[in-house]
Amino acid sequence: MPEGDINLNFESDEVERLKEVGIEFDPKRRAATFLQEDQSVKTVASFYRGVEIMSIREALKKYDWLKDYFWKALRRDQDDFTKEVDSEDFNGYFIRAPPNSKVEIPVEACLYLKKAGKQKVHNVIIAEENSELNIISGCASHRSAIGMHIGVSEIFVKKNAKLSFTMIHNWNYDVEVRPRTGIIVEDGGTYISNYILLNPVKYVQMYPTAYLNRDAKAVFSSVIVALEGSEVDVGSRAVLKGENSSAEIVSRTISKGGKIISRGHIVGEAPGVKGHLECRGLMLSENGFILAIPELEARHPNVELSHEAAVGKIAEDEIFYLMARGLSRDEATSAIVRGFMEIEIKGLPEVLKMAIDQAIQSMGEKLL
Repeated sequence: MPEGDINLNFESDEVERLKEVGIEFDPKRRAATFLQEDQSVKTVASFYRGVEIMSIREALKKYDWLKDYFWKALRRDQDDFTKEVDSEDFNGYFIRAPPNSKVEIPVEACLYLKKAGKQKVHNVIIAEENSELNIISGCASHRSAIGMHIGVSEIFVKKNAKLSFTMIHNWNYDVEVRPRTGIIVEDGGTYISNYILLNPVKYVQMYPTAYLNRDAKAVFSSVIVALEGSEVDVGSRAVLKGENSSAEIVSRTISKGGKIISRGHIVGEAPGVKGHLECRGLMLSENGFILAIPELEARHPNVELSHEAAVGKIAEDEIFYLMARGLSRDEATSAIVRGFMEIEIKGLPEVLKMAIDQAIQSMGEKLL
């Protein structure tokens, strides 16, 4: 039975904007919902007893121990943006899965920029020992919004826990986005990250970093489209600190006139660790730009690290092949683009897979 109700408090066009980033308003399809507009929390609702969700300010008042998690996965002085969030006027969400709980229905968290010049957010997510938690973070802005989103997120995956975190962004050309994310994965834990950016944005810059202990695993997957006027500098970093830990970083980038810097960095510090980087880019405009920067760093002799990277255009023989089977050139191009953006992400619940697939299918048609 639901423990809360969703109070939309959004105009109809804003609701549609939120739905584009995977936000659902049906309690049967979400374990919990958090909606924040600018610096104000508009909705907190829990529909499943196996998950705890509230504003970060409320959580700090309720739990003294939560202060010990602040600035543990990130440094306060990491850069000018973390320093700015380390102030009195931040807000954000706190999400926690209790020990041994299995929360397969996704929890959704939305940070919506409407009027604020700057939205400063500090989020804390905790998947306790032996728990399972799935989160959709749909971040968006009003169509007329002008400003900056600065989001600090600290994520803790405890022993043998599993957390999947899917972030879908839908900003506009007047918004600058600066997420800062640190993840600590304890022994035997699994962290799965999916990042989807398919719409215009002024600038995005982020570099989430996961620190993995013994037998821990991290998978970072991203699908990024940069339209003309957009600049996107993103990547993922995994530090394999524990024996037999592993990481996989897979990215698909498409430039339709925008600028993309795609980064990936895996550090092997312990025996038996394994890591793989895969970066593929597709140029759909003569005005576009893609720079792939894969980095592998070995600090122990018994590590296994690899990478592959490729950037290019759609091959004409692929288009002709599909046209010979009855598709028009536009249909063939659309099919190739959709196939390029598809990434097999293992371990996700079906509802998360569907949200990602729907976004990719829609964008494949828009890019023609």
